[in-house]
Amino acid sequence: MELKKNLPAIFEDFADARQAAFLKAKALKDQNVPLIGIFCTYFPQELAMAMGASIVGLCATSDETIPEAEMDLPRNLCPLIKSSYGFGKTDKCPFFYFSDLVVGETTCDGKKKMYEYLGEFKPVHVMQLPSDQGEASLALWKSEIIRMKEALEAQFGVTITEEDIRGAIALKNDERRALKHLYGLMKQDPAPVLGQDLFKVLLGSTFEFDRSVLPGNLTAIAEKIQSEYEAGTAVDKRPRILITGCPVGGATEKVIKAIEDNGGVAVAFENCNGTKAVEELVDEDNPDVYDALARKYLNIGCSVMSPNPNRLKMLDTMIDDYAVDGVVEMVLTACHTYGVEARSIKRFVNEKKNKPYITIETDYSSADIGQLNTRLAAFIEML
Repeated sequence: MELKKNLPAIFEDFADARQAAFLKAKALKDQNVPLIGIFCTYFPQELAMAMGASIVGLCATSDETIPEAEMDLPRNLCPLIKSSYGFGKTDKCPFFYFSDLVVGETTCDGKKKMYEYLGEFKPVHVMQLPSDQGEASLALWKSEIIRMKEALEAQFGVTITEEDIRGAIALKNDERRALKHLYGLMKQDPAPVLGQDLFKVLLGSTFEFDRSVLPGNLTAIAEKIQSEYEAGTAVDKRPRILITGCPVGGATEKVIKAIEDNGGVAVAFENCNGTKAVEELVDEDNPDVYDALARKYLNIGCSVMSPNPNRLKMLDTMIDDYAVDGVVEMVLTACHTYGVEARSIKRFVNEKKNKPYITIETDYSSADIGQLNTRLAAFIEML
């Protein structure tokens, strides 16, 4: 079955969400609503939601400000770090400009050193993330979450109660359930939509400041996709690809496009923009809200964790649930944690799951698009 030409129209609002959010950020400032800029999925968003603040992601995905960033940072540094710092330094991103507080986590050496420079022109709070997921690390992360809560209270002159946090946990869990239902539609074969269109929604949802409306909006899109699928609209039968590795977005969406321009379909995203931070809910029955938050967020299977069994566990499940034919790992240049871990992921995918695997190393430029198409076309042809 061919994909109907008018189907992507249902994604337009989410595709334009980042641009629209620039104006919303200005409106929030006019209403004196606190805006907190974050870099990572390890930030417990429920804390900000509990005090009525809005949250926006600051990880930039363009090479526009990298030359400016390289005046302060090494050239052989991850493009995500350089781009993010560059947009903060130059005030070319409204999200940086309007953020009242920037929150970082010590996920990698490059980021945590960059935060020191970022703190010279923005208020920055850094959460000390443990490097493993044991009980001692859980205790440390819980204390960091409490310290984060106290920093928000001090910065904004508010009191964040446990009751407020519980309400935010319930709301955020509703959002996670709606996202899981949406991307879970891709388990169907053939896929109901292209991965490029699904990814627009996943990325666009992060720029919705009113989290209370997000679950309903996501559910409505999922219902429309499913109803059109049942009416006979679907992507033609293609090799099914799972994308894992570094965050995808902006310039690196070229990887998704290259997969689908060369005959595949990206049915699953095991990374920060996909299932990694959404699949597990916060335990609403845990009497200790800080312990509940600490357990959920510390369990995220990011490559910064050593060892990192939760990533393998998620990949194991997703490869089966989405009937994956091959795995594409995208690694940003100089991202050492994902670069080093790629060997163990390749071994797991090839030997444990008996599936083909390829690593793609890229950055935020367009210089390698031809090479990407050549390599991914050969990979998909092999499938």
